[in-house]
Formats: sequence, structure tokens, C-alpha cells
Amino acid sequence: MARTIAKDHDQKRAQILRSAAKVFADQGFDRASMSQLARECGISKANIYHYYDSKDALLFDLLDTYLSGLRDRICGTPLDGLSPEDKLRATISATLKAYQGADDEHRVQTTGIPVLPPEQQDILRAYQRDMVKHMSDLICGIAPDVFENDRGKLYSATMSVFGMLNWFYMWNSKAGEEVREEYAQLVSNLTLKGVHGL
Repeated sequence: MARTIAKDHDQKRAQILRSAAKVFADQGFDRASMSQLARECGISKANIYHYYDSKDALLFDLLDTYLSGLRDRICGTPLDGLSPEDKLRATISATLKAYQGADDEHRVQTTGIPVLPPEQQDILRAYQRDMVKHMSDLICGIAPDVFENDRGKLYSATMSVFGMLNWFYMWNSKAGEEVREEYAQLVSNLTLKGVHGL
């Protein structure tokens, strides 16, 4: 007879993923143990194994959940009726707000993806590529004459925008939505107009 799923299954899973993100970010994936995860979650190690049969399976689900949700939120930002410049502004703002509260997950992806099997890495990197392509298309749409014959320059410009956003947590991790919006506008102005636009 199949085991029934507990009513709080999704809540418990989300709790485990949040706790795993914190432990993996603080301790590093290699040094983190299931016992540490259990303590952080406030549940037994056996209970964690009810959800995940290994630390690797937990890491993949953590990153798959985080990156797929991030991709859907960023690439799904409503842009209809906006000018090319305002499409970029809206997406930069949405990106920075999507990062809010996910500093641990954000840190784990950098070191976590390379330790997973190649087929799982491919899945996670596909989410990242979708986000990069989305941002790249928006940047190209602002100045197609600049980028149409220089894809290397377009890629560099795109990754520069992500670079400004991705490291924001390093110096302002506790920033609320208002501060994030202010910084998103600064990044947008810097990208669109350079230093003179600030």
C-alpha cells in the first residue's frame, strides 16, 4: 500500500530547503552534515531522510527550486506596452527584488552546482541561461546597432548588469524593498546612461 503524503508535506519540505540553504551557505556543502541540517530544521535526521535520500538530492532540489522560481519570476515580469528602456528597468528591479530573502540560496548556487552530476548541472545551468538570454535580449533591444555584430560585447554588457545585481547582498544584505528599488534604478541609469546619468 502506498504511503500517504502528510498534510504539511510541502511546508516541511520548504522548511528543510530553507535550513539546508543556511547550513550549506555557512558551512560549505562538503562540510555540512545531515545532523547539522536536522538541528537547524528542528527535526530528526530520520525525518529529513523521509524527504531526501542523500545530501546531494537535497542540494539539487534546493537549487532546482530556487533557480526555476527565479527564472520564472524574472522572465515572467510583465513588460507589455513598455519602451525598451523601461523593459530593462522593470526587469532589473524584478531581479533584485527576487533575490530578497534568498541570500543563502544565492551563495549556495556558486559552489553547489559544480559538485552535482553533469545531467543535473545541465538542468540548473539551463535556468541560468534562460535568465541571461532574457536580459541580453532586453539590452540588445535598446541599442541593436551596437550589439548586432558584436555578440561578445552584448554578453559582456549583460553579465556586467548581473554582476552589479548579484553581489548586492555582500554589502547590503538586509536591504528592504525600497532600498532595492533605489539600487535597481541606479543600476538601470548606469547601464542606460553611464555615470553622467546618475
